[in-house]
Amino acid sequence: MSADRTFVTELATGLGMLLPPEGEVAELGALIDARPPQLANLGPDGWQRLAELWAGGAFADDFAHGAANGRAFAAAPDALNGRPPRIVEWTGPRRAPGDEVVPADLRVDHVYLVSCKYLSKVLHNASPPRLVDGLLAQGPVEERGDWYAAVAPAEHAELYAACTDALGGGWPARADELDTEQRRALATALRGAWPDDAVEPYGRLCAAVASATVARWSARIDARSREALLWRLLRIGSAPYFVLGSSASGPMRLRIDTPWDWRQRFALRGFEVEAQPGGQPRVAWRGHYRVLATGDDRTVEGHVELRWSHGRFSGPPEAKVYLDTPHDQVPGYHPLDGGPVAPADPPPPADGDVDGDLDLTLFG
Repeated sequence: MSADRTFVTELATGLGMLLPPEGEVAELGALIDARPPQLANLGPDGWQRLAELWAGGAFADDFAHGAANGRAFAAAPDALNGRPPRIVEWTGPRRAPGDEVVPADLRVDHVYLVSCKYLSKVLHNASPPRLVDGLLAQGPVEERGDWYAAVAPAEHAELYAACTDALGGGWPARADELDTEQRRALATALRGAWPDDAVEPYGRLCAAVASATVARWSARIDARSREALLWRLLRIGSAPYFVLGSSASGPMRLRIDTPWDWRQRFALRGFEVEAQPGGQPRVAWRGHYRVLATGDDRTVEGHVELRWSHGRFSGPPEAKVYLDTPHDQVPGYHPLDGGPVAPADPPPPADGDVDGDLDLTLFG
């Protein structure tokens, strides 16, 4: 169901860009039947699947929200400014082939990158070493092993013993001795509530993992790395892009700055992490910054949940990074409003910049 919803919202957003300005959402059906060549990278099977989902009616709201966002993008001065797109490329479900920072689901006219985010506050699904040791930077990071066992070995072993004692059976003496089938079996057996004797050990594990993660992360964050880390957390990369989607409060249509843009408007004053209580190991993060135009000091914040990726004691834990600040209050995220405007003549180059070139230093 979630895969179908993602499929619908992404493609409805792209198709909405192809609707005429006065077009209605109901016209999406005819557009889907026409299979416009401007929408690229969707094969015959994909078009058939989209037509069936449209006809089924279960995703009517998702089609409507996606199409409305696509039309808004086509009209916005910061985007297509009323110009019909020549090509809308759907990236589809895939693993990024390179060091991709921008989470683009659509690429319009080979230039405009669009990320479709519908009712999601998740910024990253990373391994804990990638987040904590590597600060989300591209490059080699040792990512194997169990983060819980690495940072809280005693508490991890205590929880494993409490669980296997409660379940009975011939489990290995240590969690790292489990084979693949045993991991799956243990994860299945531990679904739902923890065994009574494991409740307190799990609470101790959560506290220990959160505390150790904070200490290890804090040791890696310094005055030189904190700004780049905040940019990576917020997915502010070297290319500008757009976020089209929805939140609990309504449509979400944003233009995202580059680091160069960010420094023109904001100055980072501090960055901190701390352990938080929760149903799993949880770490809060906060970036304190100043708005240069007004001198106002503000904070952008989120949290990380460290959780087993495929059930308890099964796959290695993952670090799911959430944004807690509303999207339209995040520094570097700009609402995409307004309709088309007439193109203006470009301004003359500034003094000393005869050819209009700019010297950009990113993530420096």
